[in-house]
Amino acid sequence: MSLFTNLLNLHSPSKPREDFFTEIVAYFLSLNNDILLGWLKHHSIISDDNYSSIKISTQQEHKGLERHTEDSRLDIVVELSTGLSTDVIFIESKIGAKDGNNALKKYADILSNLPNIRHRILIYITRDYDSKEEIKTPAFNLEPKVSFYQLRWHQFYAYLQQYATDILVQEILIFMRKNGMSHTNQFSSVDLLTMVNFNKTLNLMESTLNEEVQAKFIASFGGVIKGAASRTQWKWDERYIIYTHFSPSTWDFWCGLGYFDLNPSNLTDYPYLGIFLQVSHKFAQRPKIIESMQKIINDKPNLWTPSNLKVLPAWSGIFYRKSLQEFLSEKDQLSAIKLFFQESIKELKTVQEQYFDFPWKGVSIEATTEADKEEDQDILSTSIGGV
Repeated sequence: MSLFTNLLNLHSPSKPREDFFTEIVAYFLSLNNDILLGWLKHHSIISDDNYSSIKISTQQEHKGLERHTEDSRLDIVVELSTGLSTDVIFIESKIGAKDGNNALKKYADILSNLPNIRHRILIYITRDYDSKEEIKTPAFNLEPKVSFYQLRWHQFYAYLQQYATDILVQEILIFMRKNGMSHTNQFSSVDLLTMVNFNKTLNLMESTLNEEVQAKFIASFGGVIKGAASRTQWKWDERYIIYTHFSPSTWDFWCGLGYFDLNPSNLTDYPYLGIFLQVSHKFAQRPKIIESMQKIINDKPNLWTPSNLKVLPAWSGIFYRKSLQEFLSEKDQLSAIKLFFQESIKELKTVQEQYFDFPWKGVSIEATTEADKEEDQDILSTSIGGV
């Protein structure tokens, strides 16, 4: 039984794991400054611990610089003071999502512009591999310099194990194991099975999103970006989908159909199948869209699942979905899945006509541009709560 997992399940239907875990770690380190300093020294991030004052804060907001398009909110900020000088560390934490919108570059800009700081340090710590070699160029050539360090949560897990007699540490370790944050860089038997069966699995999934399903999607929403399901989406955001956007030349309002949560937090969870409608927190018509989405949830609570409808700033949406587990008893699983995908398209089309008083204009295959292909990566790291 995991205390933190139970608290997370009670916290919110959208289950914001990253924010939740950030608060746990920050609180723990604020109570155990010696462990914080030891961890930083272990990775050669600091060279001494002669600090007279240590301050840790979470979700700290910073006004965007003139060249930034929006303000920033830092996961963890650590201020280390010797009395004569101050070092500042920004920690960006990721569990499932990745830095898909270049937030790290903004954070480095902000760090470099802070006054009266001796050492400026940016740490990017993730559960999954997310190469940021380009950021290791000394501080993005910024002046004053920003030092960048990339870490993985399994390293923190390994370091924390030496304090496993502490009750709070035990709970943190349990939560990390349950959410796949204790994994090392070694291939497991499950990894080997995945390698051997990857093409077979991909072909099965691909067959359920092609032909009549894709034709129905195009007929209903006007097009499919790239004309096929995206393996890039699988890599960046753990989903294998066909998709299109409805806002002119931007990804601020879009929908996707297919397989979601392909990297569940533990081996007992199953991916979801269905259709997702999502809107950006930057979209001008967001309030109007959220109002319609909320009406759908109120009228059809057993059919549609909300995601961050009341959270700002955040991507928000609604999901018509079923667990893959529900199809395992079917004699012809692929046919059942294809029928459900067509049902999902029909349901989204129905709520579009009943709840939205403006037209949706999907992008056609012929109209897809290189800009569209690049821009789809801007939505890859958006967090889909509850997925």
